[in-house]
Amino acid sequence: MVHGTRVELLEHLAETVESVAVAHPTRVAVDGPPAAGKTTLADELAVVLREQGRDVIRATIDDFLHPRAQRYPRGEYSAEGCYYDTHDYDALNRVLLDPLGPGGHRRVQHAIYDRVADAVLPPAVTTAAADAVLVFDGVFLLRPELIDRWELRIFVSTAPEKTVDRAVIRERGASTRADVERRWRERYIPSQQLYADTVRPTRHADIVVHNDEPDLPVWEIAQRTGSTATFPPPG
Repeated sequence: MVHGTRVELLEHLAETVESVAVAHPTRVAVDGPPAAGKTTLADELAVVLREQGRDVIRATIDDFLHPRAQRYPRGEYSAEGCYYDTHDYDALNRVLLDPLGPGGHRRVQHAIYDRVADAVLPPAVTTAAADAVLVFDGVFLLRPELIDRWELRIFVSTAPEKTVDRAVIRERGASTRADVERRWRERYIPSQQLYADTVRPTRHADIVVHNDEPDLPVWEIAQRTGSTATFPPPG
């Protein structure tokens, strides 16, 4: 376990990204439960990498949802539906992760779906630099459909009750506390438990960030077999 400041964590993550030695863009997963702080961490890491001169592709699983009609066949509060029916992993691999991988053509789409409009986006293709870094955040990123697509795997861990409290604050302008708590306790938290029981994502992570106190994070470093990162010591 390493205890440090937020700045020290970000410096360590950036150093670890720099240690990845591959002949194609580096694909970084920032996994974790809803409201764990993974999007914020990914945003902050992207800023640090750009300040260091890296070409960063910033993308999120929220832009690879199935249309709403396909997301809820098991019901709006189904944990199984959240895990199995929400995201289009085939499209994610096809238009983003595989083109950035070994032998990929690097012509990518950052998003395929507009969740506000509930509409599929027209293709918007860009070409990534050979030394670009993809910083990709979202839930369930270390599941079997995606597990071998990442050069660096970060898992952001937070106590379930803290995610509920954060979600209530984050969504107070759009949902009542009762609505938020129901979604978390019936859908999101049980779906994360299903994920943990089925996949055991922290066993596949290179770095686990304990984010209960974001300004004073604690992180664990695990040397994963076959990893392309050298995991420099903190500091």
